Amino acid sequence: MRFWFFALVLAAPAPLIAQDLGAPVPQDAAVETVEQETGLSGSVTDESDWEDLGIAIASFAADRDVSTPANASGTAALGLDISRVVFNDLKNNGLFKPAGPDALPKPSFAQITAPSWPTWSNRSTEMLVHGYVQARSDGRLTVGCYLYDVALRDELARAGWVVQPRDWRRAAHKCADLVYSRLTGESPFFDSRIAYIAETGPKDNRTKRLAIMDSDGANHRFITTGRSTALTPRYSPDYSKLLYLSYVDGNPRIYVYDIGTGRQTLITENRNPTFAPRWSPDGRWILYSMAEAGNTDIFRVSSQGGPSVRLTNTPGIDIGGSYSPDGTRIVFESDRSGSQQCYVMNADGSNQRRLSFGGSRCATPEWSPRGDQIAFTNASNFNVSVMSPSGGNVRTLTSGWQDEAPTWAPNGRIIQFFRTERGSGKTSLWQVDLTGRNERKLPTPVDASDPAWGPILP
Repeated sequence: MRFWFFALVLAAPAPLIAQDLGAPVPQDAAVETVEQETGLSGSVTDESDWEDLGIAIASFAADRDVSTPANASGTAALGLDISRVVFNDLKNNGLFKPAGPDALPKPSFAQITAPSWPTWSNRSTEMLVHGYVQARSDGRLTVGCYLYDVALRDELARAGWVVQPRDWRRAAHKCADLVYSRLTGESPFFDSRIAYIAETGPKDNRTKRLAIMDSDGANHRFITTGRSTALTPRYSPDYSKLLYLSYVDGNPRIYVYDIGTGRQTLITENRNPTFAPRWSPDGRWILYSMAEAGNTDIFRVSSQGGPSVRLTNTPGIDIGGSYSPDGTRIVFESDRSGSQQCYVMNADGSNQRRLSFGGSRCATPEWSPRGDQIAFTNASNFNVSVMSPSGGNVRTLTSGWQDEAPTWAPNGRIIQFFRTERGSGKTSLWQVDLTGRNERKLPTPVDASDPAWGPILP
């Protein structure tokens, strides 16, 4: 069967009116897929089976090799580039051990929908990823993706997208998402973006800029110029905005940056130290912490700006605040007991109670998108750990010299954090899965801290 594709269109940015902003970032429109899967066969449910699954990702074919802005060598070379991105997505998440296109036979265009089954069964391949890329007369690209069960000689899933040449990597990530979700039964996360703070300069005079990139580190862009310090970015639930803290003239301000228009909205400003702004799951509210008269408490303000409501009011330092996925509870850190610990309260500030015990210190908690775990920094040894929402089942996932500020992948399986090197003080972004066995460093052009993983792109 043939299938239809819909266009990926980028909205034109509006003029900038914000302080300290660099070039605007184009906003991504939704990628619509007509047919995503056929419902054949089941999903793999045991993680050890995922690792042993023989997955082959062949080079994507082209019906004809024509020049394209996405690759000067033509669509055939671009097909190989796309399949490499799919391969790296599936390999780097730690669940699969796929075979990549550079070590596999290259299928012809006709074989994309009619695989040469003996070729792949002789290689002990169980799952096969095929795809193609076509140059269209309007200058855009059509990218198709197929997943096959080699033993059953059946198609398990298919999808396709029409993209501008500059957005070919999004089609590759969408293909990897299709394969991942079909085989695991879980929500995908490859077609997502990461915001972080890019750091340059000496330790005592760091320049901190807001930056974003794809989930694999590609398509890196700086949002702010570095004339003022930027801290703790977070994506809005609908991916349209970035929330962050800025010190434009030495005073803390919380801004919301609209990714599509390049406009920036001031949410709140004051002369008191301000920390860690965070969205509510519905995007209506923003939490932040502020020091006032020797006490630091958590406040809530509308995402449109306006008066703030104090949620905590106890002696000590209350910082952070991460909503549960249903928006009913907030986890935060406090030293009200005499040491840094994690607490939970209702969204209105009521029923505050301690979560973390056992002698360690707990900081920067963040609720999983699944709602089943809370990631936090073990401030006793500066490693990333997880616990259940009740405070039990604590597990340490990392063992670096200084690992902190965890943030979750959209599907709640992988945690991102930043690591500081002993001696040099250099910082970098890392990822670890929930087993703690699979760590990976993300490439960034400069030192990096305060990561924030956004939701899946539409």
